[in-house]
Amino acid sequence: MDRSRIRNFCIIAHIDHGKSTLADRFLEQTGLMEGARGEGRGTRSEPVEQVLDSMDLEREKGVTIKAKAVRLPYRAEDGLDYQLNLIDTPGHVDFSYEVSRALAACEGAILVVDASQGIQAQTIANVHVAMDHNLKIIPVVNKIDLPSAEPEAVVNQVCDVIGFNREEVLLASAKEGTGTHEILEAVVRLVPSPGGDETAPLRALIFDSKYDSYKGVIAYLRVIDGAIEDERGLRLMTTEQDIEALEVGTFSPQPVPSGRLSTGEVGYVATGLKDVRQCRVGDTLTDSAKPAAEALTGYQQAKPMVFSGLYPTQPNDYGLLREALEKLQLNDAALSFEPETSVALGPGFRCGFLGLLHMEIVQERLEREYDLELLITAPSVEYQVLRTDGEEIVVDNPAALPPPSEIEEIREPWMAISVVCPDRYIGAVMELVTSRRGVFERMEYIQGTGDEEPGTRAHSALSEKRVILAYQIPLSEILVDFYDQLKSMTQGYASLDYHLDHHAAAKLVKLDILVAGEPVDALSLITLSEKAQAQGRALVQRLRSLIPRQLFDVPIQAAVGGRIVSRETVRALRKNVLAKCYGGDVTRKRKLLERQKEGKKRMKRVGNVEIPQEAFLAVLRLEK
Repeated sequence: MDRSRIRNFCIIAHIDHGKSTLADRFLEQTGLMEGARGEGRGTRSEPVEQVLDSMDLEREKGVTIKAKAVRLPYRAEDGLDYQLNLIDTPGHVDFSYEVSRALAACEGAILVVDASQGIQAQTIANVHVAMDHNLKIIPVVNKIDLPSAEPEAVVNQVCDVIGFNREEVLLASAKEGTGTHEILEAVVRLVPSPGGDETAPLRALIFDSKYDSYKGVIAYLRVIDGAIEDERGLRLMTTEQDIEALEVGTFSPQPVPSGRLSTGEVGYVATGLKDVRQCRVGDTLTDSAKPAAEALTGYQQAKPMVFSGLYPTQPNDYGLLREALEKLQLNDAALSFEPETSVALGPGFRCGFLGLLHMEIVQERLEREYDLELLITAPSVEYQVLRTDGEEIVVDNPAALPPPSEIEEIREPWMAISVVCPDRYIGAVMELVTSRRGVFERMEYIQGTGDEEPGTRAHSALSEKRVILAYQIPLSEILVDFYDQLKSMTQGYASLDYHLDHHAAAKLVKLDILVAGEPVDALSLITLSEKAQAQGRALVQRLRSLIPRQLFDVPIQAAVGGRIVSRETVRALRKNVLAKCYGGDVTRKRKLLERQKEGKKRMKRVGNVEIPQEAFLAVLRLEK
């Protein structure tokens, strides 16, 4: 294919604005939908939805988790054949690193905005990322078929907030297929063809990858310079690992061997590598016989913000868990892990995630795809700790926090957040954020429909003035339950975007939990000193109802340093030792009861208390 007729573009939007459905319509428009149908998954008259969202978790949760690539053959109105390389991206803020990786492999982006919801927080965030990559942005107002749609109001918002002209904005309904042809024509007309030098040494950017049992590591890549062919010697420039291209191909949307990828094209290479650590996302692939002099820029390493412990319920599964995490880390660049040992739970891994949804997805993928039974501890954030001797350390596990006498200062991460909502919810949002130690920064209004007179305003979120509220807030305060409460207080109209801003000092202490006199490191947490007593009391009360009764009293205590701040007791389960004692001398009954009392004393000395999974997640529900 002539490089001047290649177009590389992606679809970006806020979550649930119709990206994957629009991608399905592109497959139909270009004749690829039939090849994408699975057995028994639809007929010609019954379109299959979410073809690119192929993971079970993506279909169940209705969100895109992994970016997907597909090549679309398209004959434009000018009569020429074009090769359109599409990458469908996630919309949830936890997977924003997938979006940034996809944008680096494209020259254009389709910005999708819901005609019934208007501009949301992630819409603005994705536009800024696309502008940073100097992409040509094509704005599309989707879902114009909905009864609650107000396309003209949303077009006004897009022009007012982002700065497009009215004639640039396209109207579409991905569900009905309206406007699909016009969007593809705009891609052909507006998105520039890829650059690069066909005669230069090979340089290809790896933007995603996965592991295959038969072909080894499969790298998804965009060829920047040169070309790749089958059975050719290649080299990964970061690790300096030499490999052979076992198979080279494209996506239609299933992998289809093509034997060659030229400059500007998007496809895959089967490397045959068995060690997942040798092939990294962001690496540059070059020719081993004639290597390039300089590697491509690659990607900024995704920085985890939420940390939790993952432990196998069966100690023998530790090796299987390590192997599963290594394979999962290959195509999930934001997942990090390192071995750790808990006194209560044994050997496991301390894992880093981008957010709670990311953590939930990783846990479910490990359990489903690798058949593991896992126990996961309550999430925490990363703190910067300055010791009294001047050394600065990073602590992401409360159990690793030094004693108070060795700590000079603890700094916690603060996030810059933006909330987009109708103006009637300003008070509720401000009350929620300030109750979580949020600091107000600014407020901006977004243009509505123009029908703003009191008493005549239509009953929809778009007919009201909408605002962007910017705050700074500690990450630990929005980690649990914040998004749910935000949605509840605004009747679902608010949207949230956030990113790490800075670290700031705070009066923080470690709250230890002791069960039967023994500290349980997996239950400890870092909290504000003024909240420690109340949180300790709430946590031991919840643990008392979760830990099953034993044949002896089990004290549950919360301690800050060496000071006990709260205590509850799980009362002993009294076994009826007299059940088989029918009548007879009363001394016989006393003897049995005395023997039971001695046995309980012995169990107190050697007895172990079983702590269920719900106890480790009780910390999550403290705010409720």
